[in-house]
Amino acid sequence: MSRTVQKPGSKGSLKWIQRAVGERWPGLDDPILARIPRARSIEWRSPLVTDDYAEYRDEDFLNRLDIGHLAAELRDFWPSRGPQWDALGRTDTGQLLLVEAKSHVAEMCSPGTAAATASKERITARLKEVAGTLGVRSNGAAWTDFFYQLANRLAHLQFLRDQDQPAYLVLVNFLNDAEMDGPETPEAWEAAYEVAFHVMGLPRRHKLSRYVIEVFPDVAGAKDANTPA
Repeated sequence: MSRTVQKPGSKGSLKWIQRAVGERWPGLDDPILARIPRARSIEWRSPLVTDDYAEYRDEDFLNRLDIGHLAAELRDFWPSRGPQWDALGRTDTGQLLLVEAKSHVAEMCSPGTAAATASKERITARLKEVAGTLGVRSNGAAWTDFFYQLANRLAHLQFLRDQDQPAYLVLVNFLNDAEMDGPETPEAWEAAYEVAFHVMGLPRRHKLSRYVIEVFPDVAGAKDANTPA
């Protein structure tokens, strides 16, 4: 299935991205809009309580963003069961927002792909193409083995940009999730990403840098869903 229904999140990034989108947290929307010229508002397309908090991948994520005409190109680019996006949105000026959300650093450390051999070969080839486009160092770790999730998100951002789509990858890094022992400051998250990008061999500045937005919504003080207002 390329549409995955989610229960209301009880902890971690699933809980917080559902709440941040549903409650229209300024700590989520405002820093995104600050990075996109002329954009003034965001229409979140997922996860929505009215849509069973569903998350999307493959052709359905394209349809959710009104770019379903690229389905054939996406199938050619990547095998089925590609990235499942934590949130999807469009700005009032048409930019596409692909969201990956985290509430603790360990979530960044994703294992390599478990795809079948033919699909894995295709994924490996695509990641090598994107890595080459971004000027990755030859001694960087294989993207299929280390930080695979971050790598395939960057690859899909590159795919959409190559299709002349105004896409952005939004890395949502929640602060002060004490239950998950998450980082308390943006600097802690930035240090973790610096390590990840170094291991991946990515230069500090690359072709996609301007289209990757890091935001740091703070969950401290957010009312629990069961707490009376």
